[in-house]
Amino acid sequence: MAGERVKLQVHERESRGSAESRRLRKQGLIPGVLYGRGKQPHPISVPERELRRVLTGGQGLHAILDVTLEGQKTTHPSILKDYQQHPVRGGLIHIDLQEVRLDQPIQAQVVVELVGEPVGVTEGGVLSQVSREIRVEALPMEIPEHLELDVSGMAIGDTLRLVDLGPPTEGVVYLDDPEETVLATVTMPTRFVEPEPEEVEGEELEEGELPEGEVPEGEEAAEGEGPADGEEAAPSGEQENSEG
Repeated sequence: MAGERVKLQVHERESRGSAESRRLRKQGLIPGVLYGRGKQPHPISVPERELRRVLTGGQGLHAILDVTLEGQKTTHPSILKDYQQHPVRGGLIHIDLQEVRLDQPIQAQVVVELVGEPVGVTEGGVLSQVSREIRVEALPMEIPEHLELDVSGMAIGDTLRLVDLGPPTEGVVYLDDPEETVLATVTMPTRFVEPEPEEVEGEELEEGELPEGEVPEGEEAAEGEGPADGEEAAPSGEQENSEG
């Protein structure tokens, strides 16, 4: 369960814009915004190493951050509301922090981790995780770090939904539809079927066989098939030998 609070000191930044953001990143700072409860958004920047430290701890992205502005003593309990990553390198390039009250529920996305090897996989099936996160509501200190789904009993053709995850812990509410939210399936592997060759009209010729009516070059036509090219046909009605 969540419950860890991590201190995070941030810097104020005077200006906003893409040029300013690029300048900060070159200095090893990640630009961001701190959204307060009913207050104006506050532009901030965070040292990249410090941000990586707090977000790769035990609670990961669900850690409660005790944010303090440089030079101030006031603490702002906050959560990571949103973030942007570099499309190629994958590192964080912008963050949004949301100040929260620890005595009021919040909504969050929680990762579902599959545990075990399905029986159906040992029989040749394929395990697929359909939904990797679900939405929950709980007090900030009670947001689960992750949820585990035991898939070891799944056979080929089985489907597990949110309802199969079991009831949530006290204080946690699932916001997605328990019956409609599919978490995992085990299916038969997809087989590639080669298309059958198209049928050609007429019978196929054997090797060396000529189409009907054609005569191999150099051979004369068989008796009764007519004269060869270049020969004159006898006039109709004439006989070779006339009796006189």
